[in-house]
Amino acid sequence: MPLNSYYSKSIYAFLDDDPEQIELRLLAKGGNAPEQKSAWIEEIDILQSALQPYRGEEGQIIFEYTIPRMGKRIDVVLLLRGIVLVIEFKSGEKKYLRADAEQVIDYALDLKYFHKESEIAPIVPILVATKAKNFEQVLETSAYHDQVYTPIFSNVTSLPSTIAKILQEVKGNKIDFDRWEISNYQPTPTIIEAARTLYAKNKVEEITRTEASAASIHRTTEFVKKVVQETKDTNGKTICFVTGVPGAGKTLVGLNVAFLLDEKYRESDNPEQAEAVYMSGNGPLVKVLQAALAKDKIAREKAEGKKKTTKASDALREASSKVQGISDYRERMLHKIKTPIIEGQQDLAIDPNRAKWTEENGYAEYEHIAIFDEAQRCWNKSKLADWLKRGGSYGNKMKVPNFPMSEAEFLVWSLNLRPDWAVIICLVGGGQEIHTGEAGIGEWIKAINNRFPEWRVCISDQLKDEAYEKGNTKEEISKVKKLTPNKDLHLAVSMRSFRAERLANWVEHVLHFQVEDAQKEYTSLTSKYPIVLTRDINKAKDWLKQHARGSERYGMIVSSKAARLRPLAIDIKRKIDVVNWFLADRDNVSSSFFLEDTATEFDIQGLELDWTCVVWDGDLRYHNKKWTHHQFTSTKWNDIRQEQDQEYQENAYRVLLTRARQGMVICVPEGNNKRDAAGEYEDKSRKPEIYDSTYEYLKSVGIKEI
Repeated sequence: MPLNSYYSKSIYAFLDDDPEQIELRLLAKGGNAPEQKSAWIEEIDILQSALQPYRGEEGQIIFEYTIPRMGKRIDVVLLLRGIVLVIEFKSGEKKYLRADAEQVIDYALDLKYFHKESEIAPIVPILVATKAKNFEQVLETSAYHDQVYTPIFSNVTSLPSTIAKILQEVKGNKIDFDRWEISNYQPTPTIIEAARTLYAKNKVEEITRTEASAASIHRTTEFVKKVVQETKDTNGKTICFVTGVPGAGKTLVGLNVAFLLDEKYRESDNPEQAEAVYMSGNGPLVKVLQAALAKDKIAREKAEGKKKTTKASDALREASSKVQGISDYRERMLHKIKTPIIEGQQDLAIDPNRAKWTEENGYAEYEHIAIFDEAQRCWNKSKLADWLKRGGSYGNKMKVPNFPMSEAEFLVWSLNLRPDWAVIICLVGGGQEIHTGEAGIGEWIKAINNRFPEWRVCISDQLKDEAYEKGNTKEEISKVKKLTPNKDLHLAVSMRSFRAERLANWVEHVLHFQVEDAQKEYTSLTSKYPIVLTRDINKAKDWLKQHARGSERYGMIVSSKAARLRPLAIDIKRKIDVVNWFLADRDNVSSSFFLEDTATEFDIQGLELDWTCVVWDGDLRYHNKKWTHHQFTSTKWNDIRQEQDQEYQENAYRVLLTRARQGMVICVPEGNNKRDAAGEYEDKSRKPEIYDSTYEYLKSVGIKEI
């Protein structure tokens, strides 16, 4: 029996199998929850009756087929006449609910996108609400012509005729049942999906796209675990730097290590205590991950039939102990060590010997292992000092004047307080900088060289590359006292899907005015990843709604300097509720689905939607084969002249143009062409000429207009 299902047999064997024996096999695999047991008994009975006409045909029935990327199982997959029927049962349900329909189409889409043996097969999702009324509907494929059909609704009585109708109207392709069940599964999970899967104790290999990417991640994870064990055994201190090609899974390694090393605490009396913690300076990402993990924990407990599930507040507290914002961690440390640091002093003069790490002071709760994502974006000394002078995230509760360290130095210092052992793991990326005051990787190594030379430094052999040179990385590495280079700290294989790699290439061609290359890439890309252009925001919204299937998420995104979109009801000053925007369902007005609240590059960096509308304002304009950069202040657009600020602005659009997994629409408004009695534009900040050249340039690279 395949490991990725609970039960799998030919239709003939299933019909002859004893229902009680089938039930026992399912229970042996999936537990003994009363509700699940009752549902399985009903499903077996329904299907043994409905499939009698096909006793003599070649076919396969599979119960509880695993969808690793989603961390869920399909109730039943039926392989018959070259068709994949995905069946989701809702026992006792009297209505066909939208959420249930989304669930079954999600399963079908997952098989189509990521399951190798389902690529060319027609896939028909069926929702069986056992006590619902008959529902007459036309069997139709989607507008994508990918042989994924819209969900079919059925009850117990109509299921036999529903299956007969599908087999009569859908033309199948030959399926090798054995190969289908052990098919190569090549998912490209979002960071939210990956975190949920790993938090539920699934294996990282299940959510990697290829064997090569799985092997690469496994090697890096194992090396990091080895370093942790060596450091623990010797009561030492170590810092590791993990690099990787774009999309290689650096964040996945960080989450994998954090959750793996934390496992011994999962079932303890103090589940919030952690040995390892994953941290990021990306505030929206942290909030969304924390909320998603907490929500998923409660959902899993309910699905497992637990009588008493974790309270929402407790689940969020537990998730927050595993995934934290760097600023929260830093300021939590400052609160704990406030007295010994600034007692009797006007200026801060931190002395690690004066701050005792003892249980009496409460420091024992802190982790041995800190994992910092996007470590190159740590703040320099001046930015951190300014932040803490103003009170940081805690406002007026704790203002620290004249803070003497960069963020990297303080974080190493805080881990160095431990009297036993500590490990810091820095996940290092390059490009897409959108913040001022970022110090670069050189700042971390400089901190080691200047203040903590006894720390062991493990580096990827790629860390000397020019992509990581900010902060004089190469020069600082040459001064390290205890250096351990190792190629296993570099992730060399991208996990990204073929179309995501193509999208990144296309965006680079567009931003660098490589028109012919952009046109060629667009032609190759858009057969599976539509990109369209419009000047009408309502057309753009309609396009999003028409293209999203199942629970596929869509939303509008803009530059943080897109200040003149207010006439389109887009106000960048209105801060979105990031948790609801990314996680809430269609009924929540704060969700991305409502297309009212709009995310900026700061909200969405590190996260993704399935479909996006990028609304392009006058802050970045095309003019004579170059970009001009602008910021709106008071009543007019002003030029941005600082080269670094110009780079940040182009990076903002690079982020926006690479946030969609399935496709995007770009909307460049027409502006306001109305004039007053004197012939002057009524609104000079939205003159058509501000937008026209950008629109014409995007047309010239081949983007289809709608």
